[in-house]
Amino acid sequence: MPFARVQEVVERAAGLYVSTTSIWRIVQKKGEQFRELEKRKGRREQVCRERIRVDQKPPRLGCSMDGGMIHLREEGWKELKVGAIFEVELRPEVEHRTGETIELAHAVANSYVAHLGGPEEFGDKLWAEAQARGWEQARETVVIGDGAPWIWNLTRTHFYDSKQVVDWYHAAEHLAQAAHLLYGEDQPAVEAWLKRWKTPLYQGHAGRIAAMLTQEAASRPSLAEELLQEAHYFHQNQHRMQYMEMREEGWPIGSGTVESGCKQFKHRFTGPGMRWSREGAERLLPIRTAIMSQRFDAMWHLLSHSPPN
Repeated sequence: MPFARVQEVVERAAGLYVSTTSIWRIVQKKGEQFRELEKRKGRREQVCRERIRVDQKPPRLGCSMDGGMIHLREEGWKELKVGAIFEVELRPEVEHRTGETIELAHAVANSYVAHLGGPEEFGDKLWAEAQARGWEQARETVVIGDGAPWIWNLTRTHFYDSKQVVDWYHAAEHLAQAAHLLYGEDQPAVEAWLKRWKTPLYQGHAGRIAAMLTQEAASRPSLAEELLQEAHYFHQNQHRMQYMEMREEGWPIGSGTVESGCKQFKHRFTGPGMRWSREGAERLLPIRTAIMSQRFDAMWHLLSHSPPN
């Protein structure tokens, strides 16, 4: 909550008056402590272990990455990189078209990492979280993201032996962009074209889509540059677009977990009129991350029982 709202809640719930300035100072102090605790590998693993049962077999784990924007005073809008580590769990669901019960993959036990800065340090933080969650002991692993090059560069660095998936909804959006390039405002034609090509995309034929768009670009000089951009997207990511195969193997094909995480960070950091100092944002981020990862109480307990420096 914003500091002024915290003041109201404390006064109503506890009958105590605490000024917003005092609340801000507490957040700065505790945020710095949380940030230091995140850097201690053993402490991070200790917090993570509290979520794992002793008799639990190694799970299948997944990772997602995305980015959002935060406005910093004197710097303008800066990207906040967000990563999620999660377990993959199969749950029975009724398929609405056929009425059959099928097992679909879901991301559960999510934990988050956030970094206001470049991809290298973010990648180190995300890999530390993955290790603490038991990534190297997991039976199988997957990385899900959109087509941003920095995501797949980090994947090659830290998660090179994991399966890779471009989020289905981002791929479908690119397909829709191509349809609108080809047919403009002719909505029936756009929908017919999408209906024709969505099935091949789901079946893993992104290479065919890339080749088709390349041919279309050759016959439409005015649209060639934009069509070739879409063709390049599908060509570069075709090995990450095996959606039917991944579904059959019990993997999620969407990055909703990390996108939900980005929205939760956005809710706290991009409210009306919010402008942050870099120091203030960086101290609040680990607190927000701990709350979203359901480990705030465990980290608070560790801080309260840690020996003095």
